[in-house]
Amino acid sequence: MADLTHFDAGGNAHMVDVSDKPVTDRSATAEAAIKMTAQTLAHITQGTAKKGDVLGVARLAGIMGAKKTADLIPLCHPLPITKVAVDLIPDDTLPGVRIQATVKTSGQTGVEMEALTAATTAALTVYDMLKAVEKGMEITSVRLLRKEGGKSGLFEAQTQARS
Repeated sequence: MADLTHFDAGGNAHMVDVSDKPVTDRSATAEAAIKMTAQTLAHITQGTAKKGDVLGVARLAGIMGAKKTADLIPLCHPLPITKVAVDLIPDDTLPGVRIQATVKTSGQTGVEMEALTAATTAALTVYDMLKAVEKGMEITSVRLLRKEGGKSGLFEAQTQARS
């Protein structure tokens, strides 16, 4: 378990001590997708969803999700987030919505969990806003695309075929 930083020598979960780490600029980008029928996607693109602006509300929910990550994930540090950007793009080939979330901070630990939380919160919000017309939507492809900063430096995910 030496490689698992959230466990101590006895195998007990603990919050990592980052007090001796330098403050550096850090960023992370994550993605998610939500698949639905073409008819459900049309409610988004034509603006006919009964609950309103699906993509606008989901964007705000993603931003709020990033800001609340430390409240949701037990061992995450609360961070001074300096930027959250959530892009939601309707995709007829899915059909559905592709979501990309980027989070930035200057701190002692990274923002990967915040980016992943933003992307999934946005996807969950799309589901919530459209569940009255389709309960079988599927949230897929949640993953970290890129992270920069900190001791481990740059990570970029391998490209993969879109699902």
